[in-house]
Amino acid sequence: MPSRRPLLIFPCNGNGIEALDCLGDAWECVGFVDDTPEKQRAGAYGLPVLPRSALAQRPDAAVLAVPGGPQSYKGRRAVIESLGIAPQRFATVVHPTARVASIARLGSNVLVMAGAVVTSNAVIGDHVCVLPNTVIHHDVTVGNFSLIGANVAIAGNVAIGENAYVGSGTNVKNGIRIGERALVGLGSNVTRDVPADATVAGNPARPLPQRN
Repeated sequence: MPSRRPLLIFPCNGNGIEALDCLGDAWECVGFVDDTPEKQRAGAYGLPVLPRSALAQRPDAAVLAVPGGPQSYKGRRAVIESLGIAPQRFATVVHPTARVASIARLGSNVLVMAGAVVTSNAVIGDHVCVLPNTVIHHDVTVGNFSLIGANVAIAGNVAIGENAYVGSGTNVKNGIRIGERALVGLGSNVTRDVPADATVAGNPARPLPQRN
């Protein structure tokens, strides 16, 4: 059996911890990278939590960068780019129980968690997280830097723009367009296009007032 490739996970957050369960026989996590001194002192799950200098000290290790949540998703691009990682060094990690069609395409620095399904002709961009048990149907495109929650169903021919966030438990009707930097709240049913930078939620999903 080939040896597992060394991997650094950034940061030591919820997505990063869940990624540990996705490594299978392909990857071996050799540590987290995180900017928080308290986490560095404590370590996590038997692994070291290292400063960013570890990225240069372990050039043999690939990097999986999975920052961001519903409050911080718009900053994912800046945070990931601040690492200064060459594109070819980023890992793509797919849980052994996830199913990705042979004619689907995954970008770099993509994490697909347990039970997720990516079907025919779907295109997942770079720096995307797909949480457990989500189904992405045929001819869907997911833009770079986007986050897709758990138990989401995205019907065929949907286009999700860059740096968007789709909350867990959401259903997206076929042919819908979700704009860049848009946020879809938990458990929504999206039946109409969502403009860029909008926040929508509900059944059916409706715009919510913007907060400063």
